[in-house]
Amino acid sequence: MVLACAIEMSPEIASMTSPQEISAAPQAKASKGRGNQHHHPQQQQQKRYMQKDGHCNFSFQQTSGEWGHYVTDIYTTLVEIRWRVMLLVFSLAYILSWLTFALLYFLIAYLHGDLDIGEEGPTELNPCMLNVHSFTGAFLFSMETQATIGYGFRGMNDVCMEAIVVVTVQDVLSCFIDTAVIGVVIAKMACARKRAHTVGFSKWAVVNVLDGALCLQWRVGDFRGNHILEGEAQGQLVRRQCTTHPPGSGGGSGGAEVSVTFQDLKLKCRSLSLATPATVVHVLDQHSPLYGLSPQALVQEEQGLELVVSFTYTDDSTGMLRQTRTSYTPGEIRWGQQFQPMLRLGRRHYHADYSLFHQTSWVQVPMMSAQERDGARGAIVAAGSGESSGQATRLKLPARQREKTDSLVLQEAWL
Repeated sequence: MVLACAIEMSPEIASMTSPQEISAAPQAKASKGRGNQHHHPQQQQQKRYMQKDGHCNFSFQQTSGEWGHYVTDIYTTLVEIRWRVMLLVFSLAYILSWLTFALLYFLIAYLHGDLDIGEEGPTELNPCMLNVHSFTGAFLFSMETQATIGYGFRGMNDVCMEAIVVVTVQDVLSCFIDTAVIGVVIAKMACARKRAHTVGFSKWAVVNVLDGALCLQWRVGDFRGNHILEGEAQGQLVRRQCTTHPPGSGGGSGGAEVSVTFQDLKLKCRSLSLATPATVVHVLDQHSPLYGLSPQALVQEEQGLELVVSFTYTDDSTGMLRQTRTSYTPGEIRWGQQFQPMLRLGRRHYHADYSLFHQTSWVQVPMMSAQERDGARGAIVAAGSGESSGQATRLKLPARQREKTDSLVLQEAWL
C-alpha cells in the first residue's frame, strides 16, 4: 500500500514513461532520422561491432605479408578453414605427390631402358620396375606404393638403387601426409563450432531494480542435455566515435574514421553453473561506466554504445575450452523490464521452460540514470532527516505543508 501511494504522490511520475511511449520513441527517432537523412548523414544507423552470432564485423585490408602469416602457421590455418577447402587441399596434396613420384619413376624407367621392353619382350633384361611401360603405369605404381595397395602386378626390382631410394622417400613422405591429415581432421572435429550455438544468450538485455540498485542483466543458458558445470561470464562496453574527413583534408581519400574504446564491466557473479539458465548481473553503481546513462540517452544512437558479452567454459564431453559471445546494441537493451521466470517445480524434477528464455515483462523502474537516482535519493534522505529533527514543529504546520513532507517520505520509500 505504501508503494502504491509513493508512486501516486511522487513528483517523479513525470520521469516515468509508459511501455507504449518507450516503444514509440525509437520509431519516432528513426522516422526523424529518415527525414533528415540527406542533411545529417552522420546520424545514420551505426554498424555493429559484433554480430549476434559472435563474429566480429571487421575485414582486414592492406595487411603486409598477409599470406606469409597463414603459411607460417599452416596448422592453425588448416584447422580454421572450411571443410570443403581443407578436403580440397589434402586431395591436391595426395594427387600432386602421386604425380611427382610418377614422373620420377617414369624418368628412371626411361633412362634404364625399361620403356623399350614390351609386355611380351625378352626377359633377359632386368627392369627397375616390373610392368611399368608408360607414364600411366608409372602413376599407378606411384599410387599403389604410397597407398600400400599391393595388387601384385607391378613391383620393384633390386637392380636399381635410385628407384629404391625414391620408393623409400615416398614411403616416408606418405607417413607425414597421413599424419597431418589425421591430426587436422581430429582437431577440426574437436573444435565443433556448432557446440557454441547450443550455449546462447537472450535476445535482449534488461535494466531493472535488484536489491535496491539499478542493474543491467542478460541471460545465458545451455540448450543441450549434458550441461556445462562451470564457466566464466564477461561483459565489456564498446564505444565508437566517428570522425568524418572530407576528401583532400588530410584524411586520405575522405570518409569516416572510427575510434573504439573498451571498458570492462564488473559483474556480480562471474562464475556460473549452467545446470539451469543463469542471469548475469552488472550493478550500475559509481564504478560502472553506465552510471550516468539514462533511458533517454540510451535511445540516442549517436553515442555508438554496444555491450559485448561472452561466456567461456569447458565442455564436459570433450574437455575443450570454448567461448560463446554476442552483443547488445542500445535498441536491444530494454529499460524497465525483467526476465520471465523459467523454472517450475515438478513432482520429481525442476522443469526449465526454454520457451520463456527470451521473454520479458514490464516492471516499475525510475526512468532516470543511476547517478540521477542516487542524487534524488540523497536529496530525499537529507529532507527526511531535516524533517525528523523538526518533528515537534511539523505537528504545528498547515495541512498542505504536511502533505508535501509526506510525499517526500513516500518518494524515498519508492526510490
